[in-house]
Amino acid sequence: MSDMDERRESADVAGEVIEPEARRSEPHASRTHVIGRVIRTLFEFYPVYVPVVIICIVISAIVGAIPSVFMQTVLSYVTGAWESGDWEGVVGPITNAVVILAILYAISLAATATWNQLMAIICQGSLEKFRERMFDRMQDLPIRYFDTHFHGDVMSHYTNDIDTLRQMISQSFPQLLLTAITLTADLFIMLWYSVWMALVVLAGVACLTVVTRNLGSKSAHFFIRQQRSIGEAEGLAEELMAGEKVIKVFCHEKESEAAFGRVNEQLYQDSKAANTYANTLMPILMNMGNVLYVCVALAGGLFLTFGTPNVSISGTALTIAVAVPFLNITKQFAGQIGQVSQQINAVVMGLAGAERIFDLIDEQPEVDDGYVELVNARMVDGKLGAVPERTGLWAWKHPHHDGTVTYTPLAGDVRLTDVDFAYEPGHTVLHDVSVFATPGQKVAFVGATGAGKTTITNLINRFYDIEDGKIRYDGININKIKKADLRHSLGMVLQDTNLFSGTVMDNIRYGRLDATDEQCVEAAKLAGADGFVNRLPEGYDTVLSNNGSNLSQGQRQLLSIARAAVADPPVMILDEATSSIDTRTEAIVQRGMDALMAGRTTFVIAHRLSTVRNSDVIVVLDHGHVIERGSHDELIAKRGTYYQLYTGAFELE
Repeated sequence: MSDMDERRESADVAGEVIEPEARRSEPHASRTHVIGRVIRTLFEFYPVYVPVVIICIVISAIVGAIPSVFMQTVLSYVTGAWESGDWEGVVGPITNAVVILAILYAISLAATATWNQLMAIICQGSLEKFRERMFDRMQDLPIRYFDTHFHGDVMSHYTNDIDTLRQMISQSFPQLLLTAITLTADLFIMLWYSVWMALVVLAGVACLTVVTRNLGSKSAHFFIRQQRSIGEAEGLAEELMAGEKVIKVFCHEKESEAAFGRVNEQLYQDSKAANTYANTLMPILMNMGNVLYVCVALAGGLFLTFGTPNVSISGTALTIAVAVPFLNITKQFAGQIGQVSQQINAVVMGLAGAERIFDLIDEQPEVDDGYVELVNARMVDGKLGAVPERTGLWAWKHPHHDGTVTYTPLAGDVRLTDVDFAYEPGHTVLHDVSVFATPGQKVAFVGATGAGKTTITNLINRFYDIEDGKIRYDGININKIKKADLRHSLGMVLQDTNLFSGTVMDNIRYGRLDATDEQCVEAAKLAGADGFVNRLPEGYDTVLSNNGSNLSQGQRQLLSIARAAVADPPVMILDEATSSIDTRTEAIVQRGMDALMAGRTTFVIAHRLSTVRNSDVIVVLDHGHVIERGSHDELIAKRGTYYQLYTGAFELE
């Protein structure tokens, strides 16, 4: 039984429902904090490119606001020529203005091309680094994280969330910066020419801002909900695809459709609400911008008609040469507000995706406060010492507070003393468990489903840490041993087999990366896998994919056993290792496993008597308590729980 299954089993007994944390989590960071962190991270990734992009955007924005100034200058020349009749005198100044404007546009074109090219590098490079950071952090997360989160939802970080972040970085951020600078430049130009006209524009912009804020905040709320709903939908879809055979076996298609329909309906409702507000916003702003244009034209006409004294930074009078360019500035100003509204959706979705990405990156890594290391060792002058090369002899390197270092031979003595453990606080699943395995001893765990068998082996590996008691390995508290070194000394064959994309040889070598081809073949022979591997089209070079879907379950399990064999650890943990192998194949595998277990401390979880009865010690568990222990003959003689399990199993077989 898997670790998560045991959690659900204990939760069912307690009358609780255990559901992934992904469904219960709520956003905790403010949007301002997330934006700031994204920007800081971009500067961290590209400390040179990002400032260059900003400078180029500033140049493009300022040049974009200049045509209004040139229009006013040209109109003033034309007005003067109209009044004086001297048209030849204005040809030169107008020509100079046009040439200067052309040069500025050329500079703007170069700046725009530069920042667009750099943004492609920054965007794609940042996404690459974000994915690397997420994956690196995933490798440091405890097993508990993967037990409490939908795998599809975790995958959504790498697909959907990254894609929304891409849109925000590549499109929204540059456009918003460009808009902000353009608005600032336009506002300065308006105040330069006429404060009264600028106030009319600002009053209209205030109305636009109120509408944008109200509709945008509602849209943002639903876009954030949409991101979470997408993660849930992808998580459920992944779960249903993984169990497609079970669904068909039990004719559960309709129920699965209904379950997915409920999640999909929630996604539809959230997406509909988000896009309803988003799609309403732009037409409203565009029409309000047109109304503002009319209001500015009307105000300018009234000011000119009644000869209103002008107030401006430049001190120029309010004339037709000022009023006409002002209309162009107003149109540009309102258009920039519209640009902001267009980016709101992408920004909100990007922030929701960025928050989920940062949540994963910020997950607390697996705590490892160990300091005892596993080293290659050799006896030199009667003393055990560490050596760099592989010798086949291992030792625990134990540094002490006084600066001395001692070396303890790796023997495989594992002892659990008065161990208590709970997956969830207040719901203990192991109670005062004591198990002793001397070097080379074979210890079997038996008991009903959910009794705590797999949990004990997970505690030995420190996939989870105990609440009370002690676990000692060769006399050393395993909390003092570095987790990587502890797990290097343990070999595991799990009930659920995982094969990775690559050749058969690659999958066997996964147990020890420096193993030679000959050592991998010997491990396959030991496990009884060599025969079927040689019958594959390319033998050991046959490429496996999709978790070895082109192999039978039994063949996959044989490769898993070979992978553990090539690691050659002193302690083996076999969790239902032969559960997927038929009785005839088991007889072949059992000989290999007996050779594999020879001289090693072995913990076995199995229901088949052929695996259990020849164990040195059999530990019987019931609801997290050790109720019996002893050899097969001793427990049979007691006629207790083991006798009943044995009898029932024998009758079934």
